[in-house]
Amino acid sequence: MSASPPSLLVLEELAAVIESRKAARGGDPDTSYVARLLARGPDAFLKKIGEEATEVVMASKDLDQVLAAGTDAAPRQALLVGEVADLWFHCLVALAHYGLSPGDVLAELQRRAGTSGIEEKALRKVRSREQGAQPPVLGEKSHG
Repeated sequence: MSASPPSLLVLEELAAVIESRKAARGGDPDTSYVARLLARGPDAFLKKIGEEATEVVMASKDLDQVLAAGTDAAPRQALLVGEVADLWFHCLVALAHYGLSPGDVLAELQRRAGTSGIEEKALRKVRSREQGAQPPVLGEKSHG
């Protein structure tokens, strides 16, 4: 075991399980949801990412209403956390498919730390113009 913080350990452990479900490692689509997603290819897990992202938005809007009403927010907060967990999970499946890991995402977040989001977005636009119609580089978005 590494000396990583518990939060990173959870991501690393989940990424390892997802990795073990790949067909090349004996993952069985009949017995594993992850193996089934990976076997169906990017369209399957990308669709799930879209669905889960929408559910995060809906849970957030529901939580906004509860907070505005001043009623017990705990159940709606739990729902939002659950939806974000679902989204993160499916994103981890996508990362594994493309040979990436949670560490790659964390490194990108660390790289961005201390940089204004406004500055980061402006820099991406400049890079995009300089590159013309080329696809974005890892860590860069094609939209703002």
